Amino acid sequence: MTTATANQTKKPVVMFIHGAFMTPESWTPMRNYFMEQGYETIAPAWPYHNNHMETLRSNASPNLGKLGLSEIVEHYESMIRALPEKPILIGHSFGGLITQILMDRNLGAVGIAVDPAAPKGINAGAYKTASKSVASILLKPWKKTASLTFEQFQYAFVNTLPLQEQKEAFSYAVPETSRLFFQSALASFNSNSPLTVNFMNGNRAPLLIIAGEKDNIVPAAMVRKNFQLYDQQSGAVTQFKEFPNRSHWIIAEKGYKEVSEYIMNWTQEQLR
Repeated sequence: MTTATANQTKKPVVMFIHGAFMTPESWTPMRNYFMEQGYETIAPAWPYHNNHMETLRSNASPNLGKLGLSEIVEHYESMIRALPEKPILIGHSFGGLITQILMDRNLGAVGIAVDPAAPKGINAGAYKTASKSVASILLKPWKKTASLTFEQFQYAFVNTLPLQEQKEAFSYAVPETSRLFFQSALASFNSNSPLTVNFMNGNRAPLLIIAGEKDNIVPAAMVRKNFQLYDQQSGAVTQFKEFPNRSHWIIAEKGYKEVSEYIMNWTQEQLR
């Protein structure tokens, strides 16, 4: 095989972007799936999230509470610009919103937003289960960081799973900056909100938006609304897929291989 042919067949790097209350460890099952299919993968941590989960839980950085969405997006943008080629971007939850922002900046070969947090233009508080999932954070504006109790995590992330699997998933949870959730709640009042996405951008690469039917913190109806905000006449490919009976833990719960395979096949189709 010539060098030119090899370069044409080389698969783009897959960059996984985790969500709030998580670390890159949450991507382990899906990341392993992609590596088994021959993809090189990277899963960089958010700022102040790059440590052992036990350390993050017991000794979170004093700077964590200062972290906002702009800083996280810029963190990923700088890493992407250091790569030789645009990566495949796969983001979950707030990572799904970050993926949409990065795609809007023309930084991804393709993008997949899984259960994405709501961009500006969607009132997450209008969705009962979403509002209930983050109420404990928004009712304490003086607290700069937040941690989920097991019961809160059960409801928001893993409501469809058996108890033992819920406990296993909870072992991935870490404290988080509260600032993200206030930025989200106030997005409609901020003309320069960091949650802004240009839904009319016809120059970006293809984007797939995925919802889990039984997700509480990011309800499927809210994800569908996110998809519907995109201008389908812009010239950019934007598609939507809802997986039945999935919770917010769609990236690691049983059935994650079906989701992974769908993402991989869709990505290959778009890259062809």
